[in-house]
Amino acid sequence: MALYSFENVVAWQKAHVFTVSVYTITRNFPKEEVYGLTSQFRRAAVSIEANIAEGYKKLSKADKLRFFNISQGSLEECRNYILLTRDLCLADADTVQLLYQQLEQASWFLNKYCQGVINNNGVKDDDDDKGQK
Repeated sequence: MALYSFENVVAWQKAHVFTVSVYTITRNFPKEEVYGLTSQFRRAAVSIEANIAEGYKKLSKADKLRFFNISQGSLEECRNYILLTRDLCLADADTVQLLYQQLEQASWFLNKYCQGVINNNGVKDDDDDKGQK
């Protein structure tokens, strides 16, 4: 793991664990869901961690938060897919609960990470220098 990398961000780590679980669990979904729920669920899960990774390297606060907000949207999309998984009886109650807990952890850490960016905890916005010369 690189010293300064998205891989060190706890929100990304939690999202990655969730994504791996989604891939593992959706392997057991019915074959007729391969282009439906399975594909959508996987794409949304990957989007959570991918947007955290991409936002990590953005220089301005606004750019970072835009990518993190996209990640939050994908997170909510996954929350919907967990409910569908439950209501369509595609996984047992323990599996659904595990997915939900992992999603909640990722959500909590992502929200805290966004708050840190908003509060300038180690993040410099390019706009901060304007008008100060």
